[in-house]
Amino acid sequence: MAVEKELVKPYEQEEDGKKKQVSRMFNRIAPYYDFLNRFLSLGIDVRWRKKAIAQLKTANPTYILDVATGTADVAIEMAKQLNPTKIIGLDISHEMLEVGRKKITKRDLDPIIELVEGDSENLPYDDNSFDAITVAFGVRNFENLERGLLEMNRVLKPNGKLVVLEFSKPTIFPIKQLFNFYFKYILPQIGRITSKDASAYSYLYKSVQAFPDGKAFEEVLNKTGYKSTSWEGLTFGICSVYTASK
Repeated sequence: MAVEKELVKPYEQEEDGKKKQVSRMFNRIAPYYDFLNRFLSLGIDVRWRKKAIAQLKTANPTYILDVATGTADVAIEMAKQLNPTKIIGLDISHEMLEVGRKKITKRDLDPIIELVEGDSENLPYDDNSFDAITVAFGVRNFENLERGLLEMNRVLKPNGKLVVLEFSKPTIFPIKQLFNFYFKYILPQIGRITSKDASAYSYLYKSVQAFPDGKAFEEVLNKTGYKSTSWEGLTFGICSVYTASK
């Protein structure tokens, strides 16, 4: 089975584990995160999130866990599209969550969305708790991918649905070449100027290259106990949406 080629960390010169480094990285770039997402993706990331959330419409979930919720973009969009009773957004970065809480309050969504600081690989919830789980641009940041997937499977209700949105590696010429040049050389420079953390955006490229995308990730989902797995490439394969059930 294809697995992550290597444990890529944001700050390779530092000795801390990947989990601590990812938390520190997102705490550093939190004030700039939403702006850079919109700017660097030309707003396409908004469409990707809506596409992922649409996978849950027929399931009508009422109790949803959004893992690696960040600044709560997916949680907020799910509250609008799916009309659930409760969404819990969990993330390892307290600064990202603080940005998300302000957005939630501004939209009067506090009764529906609760943000919690926590570890995706050690979820603080009982077995069979959630109707659906979402992860947008988060699974490649897991220190142990399979452990994170197993934890989500544990807290997902039987027949509950998992939706994962993640960057992937395009293979079509010239999209592949443009993608690699942009992510490897241009993105870190923009990150250096805007967020003062070029390493965070160099890590983005490296983590995408190391992540087992497409069919390989579907195999990891099958190995960790999911069924009815499928995936679809978006925008020439720059991003992919994966679905599975317990």
